[in-house]
Amino acid sequence: MQIGAIALVISFLLLNWSCPCSSSITAIMAASSTPEAAAVHIVYTEKPENEEPEAYHIRTLASVLGSEDAAKEAILYSYKHAASGFSAKLTPQQVSEISKQPGVLQVVPSRTLQLHSGPGKLHV
Repeated sequence: MQIGAIALVISFLLLNWSCPCSSSITAIMAASSTPEAAAVHIVYTEKPENEEPEAYHIRTLASVLGSEDAAKEAILYSYKHAASGFSAKLTPQQVSEISKQPGVLQVVPSRTLQLHSGPGKLHV
């Protein structure tokens, strides 16, 4: 269990034991720690043949979200030069569904990595 989740559980127990307003706090905590929380993912796709990449990405995501408008809102970035794909905030259920779509090669969580060196720390 992650430290943040442990802190939430401890807070819940303390508040539930001592606060008469615990039912509303319980609802807020349950909503913030749902397993269906959306996270940014990168969806790698085949390079579209006779279609603009961004239009292809919107159409692919719309097949899961239900509309092109929802897909346009959800897409954070469209990759079209070195790779074909897009980044979007998706729930685990949406990740599962889009992974099964024709033309989708891979879906991976987006990660931010930090370099270990900085100014004055270059090893030449």
